[in-house]
Amino acid sequence: IEKDALIISTLLKVSNSAMFGFRSKVETPSRAINLLGVNFTISIAIGGTVQNLLQANLDPYGISTDDFMDASNLASSLVNLWVAKIDYDLKEELLLPALLQETGKFIVADVIATDGKTDDFKKAYLSDYAAAEKEFVGKTTAEITADIFRHWKLSDNLIHAIEFVDNLKDCPEEFSQKAKILHVIKTACEITDPLSDANCEKAIAKAKEFGFNTKDLAKAFDTLQTRLLDAM
Repeated sequence: IEKDALIISTLLKVSNSAMFGFRSKVETPSRAINLLGVNFTISIAIGGTVQNLLQANLDPYGISTDDFMDASNLASSLVNLWVAKIDYDLKEELLLPALLQETGKFIVADVIATDGKTDDFKKAYLSDYAAAEKEFVGKTTAEITADIFRHWKLSDNLIHAIEFVDNLKDCPEEFSQKAKILHVIKTACEITDPLSDANCEKAIAKAKEFGFNTKDLAKAFDTLQTRLLDAM
């Protein structure tokens, strides 16, 4: 990590962000790793590298790459706060999928912008992101992300946990719980308005539908929203 300036800058930016609320400034990679933990650090490092590889204009979604990274990091923080209450090992498995599940949006945005359909897409996605993506590029973000990671020969766990987030009814049973958790997290951390009251309410409704403990989820939302407010 210390040999890669991009990873160091990403790691320090995340460590000093409002979502963690550490009392003192984090200025070295070693302190960041001590505070965040090894697996979370690895997730941040891989996530930053992947996003850099797929750098593109996200204007069709009306956000910047920094907005995207902030939403992705909030998703990982939500895994730490909520999924750890469900199962610690499951939390470790879902840190990276939660961080990376929206990666396909870089591809979607590039295709839409290249085709000159940005304005049409912005109107269409207001009601349903996945449906708009399917209409304009033929696949949802989740499916495209899974295709990217399959091409890169990443783990089946990472691929399948993400692939069925927008198609839970066809998800293999062994990945069902993970896909449902990622669906809840994706709902709450929707990239244009992450952790808004409306999105958190939708996520809690989804979690209740899936049979998850909504009390722990609501507490995680409160914690993250408080940290964000304190940083303003």
